[in-house]
Amino acid sequence: MPVILITGASSGIGAALAEHYAAPGTTLALNARGPERLEAVAESCRRRGAAVMARALDVRDRAGVRAWIEEAAAGRGLDLVIANAGMNGGHAEGGIEAEATAFAVVETNLLGALNVALPSLSLMQAAGRGQVGLISSLAAIAPLPDAPAYSGTKAALLAHGLALREKLAPRGVRVNVVCPGYVKTAMGGNYQGWRPLEMSAEAAARRIAKGLARDEAVVAFPAALAAAARGAALLPEGLRRLGMRGFSFKIRESR
Repeated sequence: MPVILITGASSGIGAALAEHYAAPGTTLALNARGPERLEAVAESCRRRGAAVMARALDVRDRAGVRAWIEEAAAGRGLDLVIANAGMNGGHAEGGIEAEATAFAVVETNLLGALNVALPSLSLMQAAGRGQVGLISSLAAIAPLPDAPAYSGTKAALLAHGLALREKLAPRGVRVNVVCPGYVKTAMGGNYQGWRPLEMSAEAAARRIAKGLARDEAVVAFPAALAAAARGAALLPEGLRRLGMRGFSFKIRESR
């Protein structure tokens, strides 16, 4: 009877992952900031037979997140934790990202993810089992000039996750980093620019679950875009800069 904890589960990849894993005998601990959309996803998962614990909570609340994780793990431990909650950066007019935006992205995408991952890993080390998936991005490999904070936080998760993977493998704990390309989500809907090889959240969830089951160190997809991102990192700066111009974008202001 696995216990699976997912953050950012009210929409997009998080909601698709929750519904993918929802099944009789599975317990889901789901989190998001907005209680109404979170409860809608929780109810969908219950209809699929899963037991669901839903908690509206901001991942930046370190003490609150730790208490929620310990509550979810009480008596049963955690089998899988997916640190998915995140936010876009960028600028509405395509200008330089504002300081306030950059700090908000760092606090959510990096510190928020570690607020979830590190307490979970401590519990898993004590139990000698468990798996943590960190949701990064292909922007970690090919940084987007219009989203420096987003790219930087995702790169930090990639490096941190791979380093932890090496240290924790002998202790029976697996760490995987997920690097998706463009996925159709509510957050992605604010992105105004070219989105090559974009896939549905459901297709992304299936690919993520498959990669985690295989214990892939880096679950990067789609394959063609992942290969292009890796190749771009090896190009001379002039060629890389020219190639990245096609990925310029603006962020639609939230209403």
